This record gives sequence, structure tokens and C-alpha cells, in this order.
Amino acid sequence: MKINRNKITRNIAVMCLTVMTGSVLASCAVHPDPNQNVVITEEKEQRLVNLFSPMEKTDPDAENVARSAADTTIAMAEEQLGVTVAYRTYTAEDYQDKTYDEITFDRASNNMDDIYLLNPDTIQALGEEDLLMDLSDLDCAKNLRDVVKTANTVNGKLAAIPQEVVAYGLFINKDIFDQYNLTMPETPEDFLECCRVLKENGYETPIGANRWWLETFVFAQAYADLYNGGNTEAEIAALNSGEAKYSDYMRSGFEFLQELIDCGYVDAKKAYVSEAIEAEGPDFLAGKTPIVMAYWGAANTDTAYGKTDFNLQVIGFPSSRGQMPVMPMTGFAVGANAEHAKDAMLTLDAILSDEALLAYAKINRVISPSKNVEVDCVPALKLLNDKIEENVFVLGSNASMKVEQWGNTCLIVRELLNGATVDECMEAFDRLQEESLRE
Repeated sequence: MKINRNKITRNIAVMCLTVMTGSVLASCAVHPDPNQNVVITEEKEQRLVNLFSPMEKTDPDAENVARSAADTTIAMAEEQLGVTVAYRTYTAEDYQDKTYDEITFDRASNNMDDIYLLNPDTIQALGEEDLLMDLSDLDCAKNLRDVVKTANTVNGKLAAIPQEVVAYGLFINKDIFDQYNLTMPETPEDFLECCRVLKENGYETPIGANRWWLETFVFAQAYADLYNGGNTEAEIAALNSGEAKYSDYMRSGFEFLQELIDCGYVDAKKAYVSEAIEAEGPDFLAGKTPIVMAYWGAANTDTAYGKTDFNLQVIGFPSSRGQMPVMPMTGFAVGANAEHAKDAMLTLDAILSDEALLAYAKINRVISPSKNVEVDCVPALKLLNDKIEENVFVLGSNASMKVEQWGNTCLIVRELLNGATVDECMEAFDRLQEESLRE
């Protein structure tokens, strides 16, 4: 399966990775020589493992907690194995023209590195072409949560493993909700009622939205039953064979988004051009917007929502089964024909061991991919975390689905924001499914 550049826009692919690795990617805003897309560290050791990722290391004074967490685990692997991990780093000046996804696909296809930090659509594309090693025999794989295995298994092979599981939720100013005696919404109907009350009380646009994350509402409603109804494998098989249609799953979520737009609860024109957090964040922090959507790490990060002047509460998105976390999945992978394949696999096993993941999770306070590693979350995240611990969630990316989910859904949601009808959006899903059936 080739990456179809028309399916997933270049900026969507980069933003996807940005939000799912949190502040690790803050460094991607560096502006180097426009003709140079990567910075390659000098190779000094014979036992070398080349890691391609967005974790820029050319500025030693840059403060980046997420990068520090990853560096800690890599240092553990280097000491344990006697290898040197050389960072080969994405530093594209204009990511809308040269995305991280595009570069990682090309580099992995040409065996230019050993280990890659990959976005979900690239994991799927490379896995379909057998360009990634099967990681299922690694010791660390035995400790993985089932959700990680489900999301990153391609053609029966575990293609990638993340250092953290990213969960998206609704970030709510609970002080405002308490002021108007509003309870945390469970269903779409509950959520619409909350928005109605807020709008009637002077909050012109109750939901602060951006061009990337409104798809989370769609996933929560589309796949609440698929992932929580006890028939997941059979339903996905029906989608992959064409017996079932993605559009039938997606319709309710798109109709819900259209209702939010029609009622004035979401400003579609503003959302269409807005970047995540930097657009809606200031009004949310100032108490002007009661609701935004974001990922787990934003509640821990001072530059996002880690320090609010109000009581912050993070919950799942409204669905027929109640509050529903949405979880996409990134991951580290090893190229199938990596030059230093043996040491790369040993290194990956070390940085994804329970010991290393515990060190990583303690620094970042994130959900670990290991079922053996638990870290106390901040109070704001407790309700979201409780759902995840109960195995109540939907996946925003799933490599076992022939139609890539996260990027494609984001793109089609943007068409809705730009004036497309729900029927036109469903036709777009039908076209994607027809293409997948021909491959």
C-alpha cells in the first residue's frame, strides 16, 4: 500500500504527530537552512543505532520535558548495552511542504535509519509494505496493554510500540459549569443542553475549536459500540471486506458536529483556520470559553493547561455509552532492512522496558503502554483516567483498518467546516473505502 498524498494532507500528518507526542515536537518549529531537511549527529561509536525522530537536539539549552524523558530512557539503553544512539532529526523549515510523515516514509523505504518514531498512518503504510520489523517477540511486548497491540498490529505483526498512550478528552472549566448547575455531560443530548445554557448566559461560542481535533467528537460517537460492544474484530473485518460501510458509522458524529455549528456552539470559519491550543487556549484560560478539546499531556504542561486559575476537569467525549476517551497511537519502529537491526531491536527493547517506561512516565506523568506501569495523574485527569482503566475508550487510529482513520477523518471534518454537507462527507468516506477495496 502506497501512501496516498491526496488522502491525507501534509499539514494534517505533521500536526497529528505534534499533538500525540506533546511538547516533544515543540522543536519542530526550528528554522534551519531551507535546503536541509535533517540534522545528522556525528557518528563516534562502532556500535551505533540511528534514531530518526522529531526530538531536536541541536540546542542543548532548550527546555523540553518530553524530550528529557525520552533522553533519559535512551541514556539507560546506552549504558546497559554499550551502544550509542545517534539522533537523525526532522527539521523541515516548512512542514506544509515537507512533512514528517513524508520524510519518515521515504527514509524507512530506503533503509536510511534504524529506529523511527512514527505517526499512525505511516505505521500502517510501512507495515502494509513489510518495511518494519515485527516487534512482537521483544520482551517489552509481553507487557503491553491490549489497546497498543490492537492499534499497531499490521498484517499480524506488531509494527510499532509507543512510549506513552495518548488520550484526548474534553477540557472543561468546572467553575463555569458549577455556576449554572451543569453536570458533566455523558451523551450528545447532555452536551447540547450544556451548550444551550452556556450560550443563553452570554458565552457566544461555548466550544473553542481548531482545525485538527473536532474529529474526536466523531470517533467517540462512531466507534463507541465497535470498541465497547464485544464484537470489535468482526466489525472491523466487515469494514475491511466492504460488507459494512465506514460512512454508516461516521454519519451520527458528522450530524452532531453540523448541529453544533448550526446552533452557533462552534465557530466553523474560525476553527477551519485555527491552530491547536494557540487559537482557543487564551480564551479558555481567561474564562471566556468554557470548553475545549485537547490531549492528556496538555493538562500537565504549563505552556498549555497545566496551570489554570479555575477548577479544570477533563472528561471523555459524549457518546451513546457515556463519556468516551479517544486514543490515537504513535510508536517506535525498526526498519525491516535496518543496517544495525540487531542493536536497534536490543535498544528498542531497553527503552520500552518496564524500568525505562516507569522513568519516562514519572517525568511526563502520562499513560504508559505497559500494563505494569502506573503513575498518579493530576486531579483534573482523574475522570478520564478512570474510564481508560476500565477499558472504556475508542481508538482514533487502528492499523488493522484498511482505511486510515485519524488523518482521513480530520481532513473530511475540515471539509464540513468549509461548508460541505454531511452527505458529501459520507461520500468521501465511501470513496476512501472503495479505494481500499481495490488495493
